[in-house]
Amino acid sequence: MTKTVSLEQYGLKHLFRNHRLEFHGNLQHLAEPRLFRRFLRQLYRHDWVVHVKPPFGGPEYVLLYLARYKHRVATSNHRLVSFADGKVTFRRKDYAHGHKKRKMTLTADEFLRRFLLYAMPRGFVRIRHYGFLSTRRRQALMPLCRQLLAQSSQPRAPTQVEKGTPVTDT
Repeated sequence: MTKTVSLEQYGLKHLFRNHRLEFHGNLQHLAEPRLFRRFLRQLYRHDWVVHVKPPFGGPEYVLLYLARYKHRVATSNHRLVSFADGKVTFRRKDYAHGHKKRKMTLTADEFLRRFLLYAMPRGFVRIRHYGFLSTRRRQALMPLCRQLLAQSSQPRAPTQVEKGTPVTDT
């Protein structure tokens, strides 16, 4: 007997069955199959709405944004100006105002919060190692990306998977 599940449920169940999901901290209890199934049932009782805006400035802007972070860490040591009274001052480029160099001062907590947004979780690899930005393929693929961007007059809407698309769970 087969039952109908959504593509998302199938994907999560498949990953769970193949021991490809890890549960840490307060989610460790979900490693138990019965509790994981209960969690999925509760999760998929809701109709989720994902709000995705088109990229601000178009695909070229996104490409330039990614290129800035391709090989760099969030803040290198030479950009740090001072640390005093629980505040960090560092140099930055103000891209909104003609790439002018400016200084910014943040509390140590806020500086660390922003810095850690760029720390890669265990098992993740920086974007420079994959796809059109990988060292081995960049020289051939970057011109192709630029050519495709030039051909595209408008960004296309993302494709959607119809809600409730039946998938058999074996």
